[in-house]
Amino acid sequence: MWPCGVGAAAVAAACFGFAASAPAQTAVPSADPFAPASRDALKVTPGFKPAGKAPLGPSTRGFTPVPSGAGRTGFDSTNARKKDAASRPAKKPAAPPQMSSPGGAPASDAAPSVAAPAPSSYQKPIPPLAEQAMAARIPVTPVGVQPAPIVKRKKLAAEGDPYEPLGLRLGTFDVFPAVEAYGGFDTNPGARSSGSGSALVTVAPELRAQSNWVRHELKADLRGSYNWYRDDLTPSISRPQATGSVDGRIDVTRDTRIDLGGRLLVGTDYPNSPNLQAGLSRLPIFTTFGGVAGIAHRFNRLELGVKGTVDRTVWQSSSLVDGTTSDNNDRNLNQYGGTLRAGYELRPGVTPYVEGGYDTRVHDLTTDYFGYQRDSKAWLGRVGTTFELSRLLTGDVSIGYTKRTYQDPRLPDVKGLLFDASLLWNATSLTNVKLTGKTSVGESTVPGISGVLYRDVGLQVDHALRRWLIATVKFGFGFDLYQGSAAAFGIDSDREDQRYALGFGLTYKLSRELWLKGEVRREWLRSNVTGYNYDANVFLLGLRLQK
Repeated sequence: MWPCGVGAAAVAAACFGFAASAPAQTAVPSADPFAPASRDALKVTPGFKPAGKAPLGPSTRGFTPVPSGAGRTGFDSTNARKKDAASRPAKKPAAPPQMSSPGGAPASDAAPSVAAPAPSSYQKPIPPLAEQAMAARIPVTPVGVQPAPIVKRKKLAAEGDPYEPLGLRLGTFDVFPAVEAYGGFDTNPGARSSGSGSALVTVAPELRAQSNWVRHELKADLRGSYNWYRDDLTPSISRPQATGSVDGRIDVTRDTRIDLGGRLLVGTDYPNSPNLQAGLSRLPIFTTFGGVAGIAHRFNRLELGVKGTVDRTVWQSSSLVDGTTSDNNDRNLNQYGGTLRAGYELRPGVTPYVEGGYDTRVHDLTTDYFGYQRDSKAWLGRVGTTFELSRLLTGDVSIGYTKRTYQDPRLPDVKGLLFDASLLWNATSLTNVKLTGKTSVGESTVPGISGVLYRDVGLQVDHALRRWLIATVKFGFGFDLYQGSAAAFGIDSDREDQRYALGFGLTYKLSRELWLKGEVRREWLRSNVTGYNYDANVFLLGLRLQK
C-alpha cells in the first residue's frame, strides 16, 4: 500500500504529476475528493495508448493529493500512518516519455491546454460581486507581518489657572495689557524725620508682548506709574516712574545667536536724596534710554559671548519756588560699555559663567557747576551661574567686584562687592519664592562725593490660600554708601544708609480680567548721619484690570 492510499498508477499520476501506463480499466473518483461517496458504480474510462500519453504537467483528472505534512513519520491528513522513506526501496526517476502527435510526428513545444477541474456539486458558485470584493482585499504582493504600532497614551494636559489672563493674539504675538489703580494713605511721603501724611492715588499701566516664532524671538515689557499726593507739599512729590525693555534674539545657526535690545528708564531723585538742590517746587525728571547688541556662539558645552551697550541720560530743568528754573546740563551724560562672558554647562539646566566688563561715562559738560570733573571709567568682574532645574528653580545669581575711577583726582574711587540675583523657586504647587538682588554705582552732584554704591536685596513669598486668594509677604533691604562724604561733611566715616521695607498683600481674583488687591507696607531708613532717619506706613487698596 502506498502512502497516497491508491494504486501505483494513481501514485505516478497524482503524486509525481504525470500520467503512467495503466490497465484498461481505471477508476476515477469524483472531482471533489471530500464529497460523500456516491452509491453509483465507478465509471469506466477507456485506456490510453502509449502514443496518447499526456504531457508532463499538472494532472487533468481534477484530483488534489492529500497533504502529508513535512515530517517523515506520523499520520497524514487521511489519518493513515506514514512510512519512513528509508524503509522503501529507492527508485530511479522515470525518464520523461517522448511525446508525439497522433500522426507520429513529435509534439510541439507548446503544452496543450489543460481543462479546469469540474466543480463539485457541493460547492456553491461565488457571486461576481463577492469575487470582486475578495480580489480587492487580497494584495497582489505579499506584505510582511509586522507588529501593530504601540500607541502611547496621551497625558492629560494640566488644568490651567482659571484666573490667569489669556492675553490677545495679534498676528504672531501674544499681548498682555493691564492697568492697576490704587487709592490709599502714606504717613510720610516726603521721607523726612518729621514728615506729615498724605492721601495717595496711583495709576500703573503695563504691556507685555511675546512672539510665537519657530526661530528667533522678540519680547517687550513696558511698565509705568504715576503717584499723586496732596498739592501743599514742598517740593511737590507727585512724580512718574516708568521702565521698559525690548529684547530680540536672532538664531543665525543652531549654535550662534545675535542678541539685540533696547531699554528705557524714567524717574526722579528720591524725596530725601542729597542730590536735590534747595528751593525746588517739584522734583526734576530724568530719562535714560539706550541699546545693547551682542553675539554668542556655543562650542558643545562651552558658550562664549560679547556685547556692547550705549546709554544716554538727560535731566529735566529744575523748577524753583520763586518761579525760576535751573538747568541740569551738568548731569547729562553718555555711557559706553562692553562685556565678555564665558559659560560652561556642567549639567542640563546648570551653567556656571565668568564675566568681565568695562565702561566709561562722558558728561555733556567737562566740569559740573561746582568745578568737579565727573567723567569716569570702571571695570568689573563677576562669577555666577544660571539655573533651570525642571522649572523648580530658575534664574541667575552672581557675585563680583567693581571699581570706578574719576577724572578729577579730588574724587575718590568707588569700589566694592557686587551681588546680582534673579531667582524663582517653586517650593510647592501653592508657594513661590522670589529672590532679587541688584548692585549699581550712581552719580552724585554733592561737592566732594564721587558717587553712591547702591545694593538692594528683595525677598517675596506668594502662597495660594485658595486658587482665587493669594497671600504675599515682601521684605526688602538696601545699603547706600556715599563715597567721599566723610571729607565733604567733615565726619568720621562715609555716609551709610540702611533702607528696610516689610509688606503684606492680599490678591482676590474675581475673574481672569478683574482682581482686587490690597497691601500694607512699612518703610524705614537708618543712617549714620544725623537728621536722615525716617519711618513711613503705606496703606493701599485697588483693582487690576487685565486681558
